[in-house]
Amino acid sequence: MGRRSFRIKLSSSRIILAGFLGTILLGALLLALPLSSRARQWTSFRDALFTSTSAVCVTGLVVHDTATYWSVFGQAVILLLIQIGGLGVISVAAFLAGLSGRRISLLQRSMLQDTISAHQIGGIVRMTGFLFRTVFLVELAGTLLLLPAFCRAYGPAGIWMAVFHAVSAFCNAGFDIMGSKTGPYSSLTAFRGHWGVVLPICLLILIGGLGFLTWDDIAVHRHRLRKYRMQSKAILLATLLLTVIPALLLFLLDFSGFPPGERISLALFQAVTPRTAGFNTAELTAVSGGGRGLLMALMLIGGAPGSTAGGIKTTTLMVLLANASAIFHRRKNARLFGRRIEDATVKTAAALLVLYLSLILAGAFVIGAVEGLPFSACLFETFSAAGTVGLSLGITPSLGLLSHLILIGLMFFGRVGGLTLMSAAINQKDAEVAQCPVEKISVG
Repeated sequence: MGRRSFRIKLSSSRIILAGFLGTILLGALLLALPLSSRARQWTSFRDALFTSTSAVCVTGLVVHDTATYWSVFGQAVILLLIQIGGLGVISVAAFLAGLSGRRISLLQRSMLQDTISAHQIGGIVRMTGFLFRTVFLVELAGTLLLLPAFCRAYGPAGIWMAVFHAVSAFCNAGFDIMGSKTGPYSSLTAFRGHWGVVLPICLLILIGGLGFLTWDDIAVHRHRLRKYRMQSKAILLATLLLTVIPALLLFLLDFSGFPPGERISLALFQAVTPRTAGFNTAELTAVSGGGRGLLMALMLIGGAPGSTAGGIKTTTLMVLLANASAIFHRRKNARLFGRRIEDATVKTAAALLVLYLSLILAGAFVIGAVEGLPFSACLFETFSAAGTVGLSLGITPSLGLLSHLILIGLMFFGRVGGLTLMSAAINQKDAEVAQCPVEKISVG
């Protein structure tokens, strides 16, 4: 009898999905080992899975304090998962294949294009090499900037702390190992007025959230902004506005009891970290209701496409604002920087916003009903999970199995992205060909 072979044709979206799932499961198995915990005891698969998902999805929500529960080996596994999740599983695999001298196939190039949100497949291998060089140079610079503060405070242990926090900040992960020094779940609150920590962390978060294509424009064109892609211009403008305006609002709304220097530091850091890093220098339970609402809005927006950040992305916000402006001015098409935006892009942006909000609200409703907690507290956690942020009001460690599974699902959705999940789930051959009859409907 002849041998029959069966081939399963997978789209690039499904392969990316499988890559993230496989990495999460492998990370969970490693974290469950006794070697990974300080107490040298087995960790429940549920807790290991939650931590691995949070690390690969660069979120930062935790069920155990990273410093006090996990051993140095466990922390190293978490940091490796953060690095892989921030760069993208497919990007890491392609980089390793390139180092071994293997040729990058057309399918691999297509997956790389999807991973870093590039507009064309041409030059994608060069872009990936540039990506890795930039990542390691920026993380090295961040480590060197953090070394003086951490080594002065904690001696030789400050070297590992500088490396860990530099990678975590650049990858917008929000994991910290301050718990053994300043108390469990304390994040960076002990350094709230220390500009030697606050400024490098803020810069690492912002650079990581700009996206790989924006880095390329900056490297190639430098100060010649007119030559930048429209996407890069939109990202830079959105980043500037979403840093300055929230910082001013938080300065006015909160932190009135602190000296002026610390108040500025607190306002700036809390404006930067929700997009989407998860560190905090202020006690979030003490932030006003208006301040928390602002933080949730920033968590929803996130960073740029093809970056280490999550959320609906800054470009989605800019497209929606451009479309609103076009409607108010009775223009036929949305515009940004003198360029027309395709109607399909506007539809995609609106669909992403609806999808994110629907999942966030549904998750908060279920968690609140199951756990008997205030809806506002649950909403903060689901915004944080879907935005891959990691900021928390402190309720995540005490939640039950169903609530943890909901947060795991939201973190995975937020990192992989709604478009990738939809593309993986829907057969493109079933796309609608025939058009339905038109009938008017009133809105507004």
